Amino acid sequence: MSQAPSPQDLPAADAKPAPTPGAGELPAATPSPVPHGHRPKPRGKALAALALGALGVVYGDIGTSPLYSLKECFTGLHGVAPTPPNVLGVLSLVVWAMTFVVTFKYLSFVMRADNRGEGGILALMALVGKTETTRAGRRVLLILGLFGAALLYGDGVITPAISVLGAVEGVTVAAPALGHLVVPITVVILVLLFLIQKRGTATVGAVFGPIMLVWFTSIALLGIRGITHDPSILLAISPVHGIRFFLANGWQGFLVLGGVVLVITGGEALYADMGHFGKRPIRLAWLALAMPALLLNYLGQGALLLHDPTAATNPFYLLVPSWGLYPMIGIATLAAIVASQALISGAFSLTQQAVQLGYSPRVTIRHTSSSEIGQIYIPEVNWAIGVACVALVLGFQTSSRLAAAYGIAVTGTMMVTTLLFHRVARDQWHWSRPKAWPLTALFLSVDVAFFGANLIKFEDGGWFPVAAAIFVFTLMSTWKRGRDALALMLRESGLPLDFFMADIGRKKLQRVSGTAVFMTSNPGGVPPVLLHHLKHNKILHERVILVSLMTEEIPFVPDRERVSTRDLGSGFFQVLARYGFMETPDVPAMLDSLPTRPLVGGGPRIKIVPMETTYYLGRETLLPNGPSAIWGWRKRLFIVMARNAQTASSFFGLPPNRVVEMGAQIQL
Repeated sequence: MSQAPSPQDLPAADAKPAPTPGAGELPAATPSPVPHGHRPKPRGKALAALALGALGVVYGDIGTSPLYSLKECFTGLHGVAPTPPNVLGVLSLVVWAMTFVVTFKYLSFVMRADNRGEGGILALMALVGKTETTRAGRRVLLILGLFGAALLYGDGVITPAISVLGAVEGVTVAAPALGHLVVPITVVILVLLFLIQKRGTATVGAVFGPIMLVWFTSIALLGIRGITHDPSILLAISPVHGIRFFLANGWQGFLVLGGVVLVITGGEALYADMGHFGKRPIRLAWLALAMPALLLNYLGQGALLLHDPTAATNPFYLLVPSWGLYPMIGIATLAAIVASQALISGAFSLTQQAVQLGYSPRVTIRHTSSSEIGQIYIPEVNWAIGVACVALVLGFQTSSRLAAAYGIAVTGTMMVTTLLFHRVARDQWHWSRPKAWPLTALFLSVDVAFFGANLIKFEDGGWFPVAAAIFVFTLMSTWKRGRDALALMLRESGLPLDFFMADIGRKKLQRVSGTAVFMTSNPGGVPPVLLHHLKHNKILHERVILVSLMTEEIPFVPDRERVSTRDLGSGFFQVLARYGFMETPDVPAMLDSLPTRPLVGGGPRIKIVPMETTYYLGRETLLPNGPSAIWGWRKRLFIVMARNAQTASSFFGLPPNRVVEMGAQIQL
């Protein structure tokens, strides 16, 4: 079990969140990636290559939806009979759900709310944190955003399970006698998928795009084949059939939206992955291939149902000619693995952002690529999601049962995104109320309708993503509250840096050769471990460096703005290093760059000799009987989380043989 985190690594209550740096492979001394929001617009071959990459990473989730979506609308818990009017009505809802939510809402509007080119709910939260709304209103929005991020973990668990299970279920069509092998095969594939995560996604990622290109081409051809059997299905493009469907089916028609929403489950993913590819490639991949292929396949499945209503048991695989069943099962399984990988990688990125923004304890962050900063592996998250995925498959057994658990996480996150988008539009873009509210109301009306239709499925499996989100939200909010409370206690009981430096100047302390590095998140205060060091050892190194790592509410900080250094006198120096919430700091590498960094106010630059440098860290034991206002159960939970956080020395990337830890007890 890891030791408790050092409180001096925690931020003051009114300071920007201090990062919890890790042993990443990207040296802080090297230039940061060009902020995505400022990179040149790709054209020609570069645009095509990025669009192909986006096809694999961004559209894996929504691309595999045809495996189970339409089946759920007709054979699910709240499905309708596959009569011609119902088939045309449901297909009309599918067409317009994709057009409105993905194309209109996300691609046209939400993707404009980027944080220096980065998207996703935590990036949006960082923008909201800088808005001009009231403190109480901002707090409510940040809580909603945090819960929306927690819902994404539920989505990250369900997507691999339902995608792989839906693909393998093709075996029941090709060889019904082998139906009992579907669940074991799915479990084996999932276990292998999570086992290979530690090797990184660089190699597999290179084939993501081509695999999904083959997949989308295949499902488009299948759709065209189906449409040729009954071209009247093209009438479903008219929204009139969707309106007639609601009028004819009433409440039951509303509940079918719980199945229709499965066709747009990747909407949030394309927004979150915006920083990896940029807006133009994502839009091009959707409009040029992904959306046309999906629409053709859904219409092809609809045409099959008009011709043979009994095909509702599995319209996707029954659309495939008998000679192509096994190849299609193989292609579908590969596509499902791609979709799963995208969601797993997304969970890693989300966790990294949560750590940097102060909502998660330190975890093991391993960079699996020397060239791609976004390719990371977090074993704690990997195995938590892996165990949950296998448990879901064993518990639900079929993709239809899992579909009942799927929609709530997606629609809940979509509602939160709409609310945060509205706040950004009002405060960041200065939209007037008459301009912002009608659009927000339109988005919310659709989001709430989908969410309400899925809420009915709560007892049938919808409880799982809600329970998972509540659990993750409790952990994240508890960690944030605990860190703030602990940092406030340390700040109030600490010693101002100016007072300390004046006292050091008057005293003649014994100095020894070498450099001592002390970590502190409060640049205006003295690190408690430094005071303990003086109290017990009564000596100082000839050079003392106070290092503060600050996380900014932007994805990346340019290298020229990364570090500032100041000579405090008496051999003391202060180093302030700034990082974005998508970056993992490396303290030794940052210190190695100091000879290239001029001191504020002039003076000789700092030069560090690694073998003559000692890092001092605190190793505190937290006790729950202190004066903080945190509820008792939260306090105990925070202490448990702190004890299981990765050690500060490992996370900071410090050389183990150069670290000195000093213990203390703190009553929280």
